[in-house]
Amino acid sequence: MRIVATAEEMRELGVELAGLLRPGDLAVLSGPLGAGKTTLVQGIADGLKVRGPITSPTFVIARVHPSLSGGPALVHADAYRLGGDLEVDDLDLDASLEESVTVVEWGEGLVEGLADDRLEISIERGESSEERTVRFRGIGARWEGIV
Repeated sequence: MRIVATAEEMRELGVELAGLLRPGDLAVLSGPLGAGKTTLVQGIADGLKVRGPITSPTFVIARVHPSLSGGPALVHADAYRLGGDLEVDDLDLDASLEESVTVVEWGEGLVEGLADDRLEISIERGESSEERTVRFRGIGARWEGIV
């Protein structure tokens, strides 16, 4: 668990997480509207050195951000508007899963079948307007002892 006081600290946490992520990793973000999910992804993108800008993909559902440094691409998806497993399948996220880092906002209960190993990140509002509580849960052998 991590307490994050500002949006800048959320981006810094994303940069830190990027140092742990590697091709084939799936991160599933949950939290209410305005919790900071996209801000965290902006930090992950900075850490992975991918092409931006990183904005909420709510209306386009998914974006691929290629690496600018020879590292993995970032697939940034938003499952908020998806109605179920069939619509997730239509996104074909598993096609690029092995060579990319895939981060799905609002993916809880929808994308767990994409990978046996995943990092679940939940963000909750805190005491102040900007403060957030970020919780990490690693699923599978890939995340044992890491989070």
